[in-house]
Amino acid sequence: MTPAELSRTVLHAVRRAVDAGELSVTVPERAVVAPPGPGGCGDYATNIALQLSRAAGRPPRDVAEILRARLLGEQRFTDVVVTGPGFLNLSLRGTASAGLVEEILRRGRRYGHATTGFSGTAVRLRCPAEVRAVVVADAVARVLRSQGDFVRVECEGRPAPEWQSVLGADVTARGPRVADRYVTVRPVPAPGDPLPLGRDAGRWALLHPAAHDRPRIPGDHLVQRESNPLFRVRYAHARTRALLRNAADLGFHPEPGPVSEAEALFAALGDHPRVLAATATHHTPDRLARHLVTVADAAMPLLPAVLPLGEEKPSAAHRARLALAEAAGTVLAGGLSLLGIDAPDHL
Repeated sequence: MTPAELSRTVLHAVRRAVDAGELSVTVPERAVVAPPGPGGCGDYATNIALQLSRAAGRPPRDVAEILRARLLGEQRFTDVVVTGPGFLNLSLRGTASAGLVEEILRRGRRYGHATTGFSGTAVRLRCPAEVRAVVVADAVARVLRSQGDFVRVECEGRPAPEWQSVLGADVTARGPRVADRYVTVRPVPAPGDPLPLGRDAGRWALLHPAAHDRPRIPGDHLVQRESNPLFRVRYAHARTRALLRNAADLGFHPEPGPVSEAEALFAALGDHPRVLAATATHHTPDRLARHLVTVADAAMPLLPAVLPLGEEKPSAAHRARLALAEAAGTVLAGGLSLLGIDAPDHL
């Protein structure tokens, strides 16, 4: 079961509890479902009970217990546990991993994006005419649009033409003039000129640090070694593409299925929609950049086991690992695209 399907299942439980008179709330449009945090258990967790408790006029754990009883009736769950102040922890039957990979491969680089086009709020995004602020505003606008928001970007001053021609930062004012939300992006300015780094490394240098941290210019963003997070992300992506080419030469193709010893990678991939939503909400492209490093680092241990060795014949396990590797590469490519950074197939 995919996170999107889980969200619908949780909302269906809420709706049934409302219809039965157990809860008096408006059923929300979305339930956030993500891998459990510290103190949690199972495959996924949701904070829907905390979200509804005030409207229900009941403690979150009471709401959680009502929903737990409903969810336990679903055949797809082996257990539902309430932890902390009212988190619902969901343990799935054995096909969760394959379902997640299927969803990623079906949606491609748009995995984690809003599924109904532009349906969110109108956002007016402002930034000063400083190179880091302009690049951050451009990345924030990309992520907001991925979540269905209408965005108009305005620069308080005249940006240098090279910021667009070299770094690809488009802050051309367009979109609705009247907004539901007004956001100002004002990160710590860059201490040097990122233009010599080029588009990809220059944008990463400005986006990877948190807004309150000073970026390193020039730093080691062009160095092709493991100490460079951008290299690790792009190298992991390129490796997944190479594996797909090599597998095709061997006559087999990806097929989603269970993969053992890849819990960290499944957790990181499953967390991607939540990270995109949080990046959009808090206007923090550094959050997405760090998440991509997490995905890449979790994917690398899997990759050597994707192809059969020697005279070994491709098996269902190889096809499942190949599908998981393709899903990881897809998430890396989609995330880099939202940051305005290329994901080359060869590196």
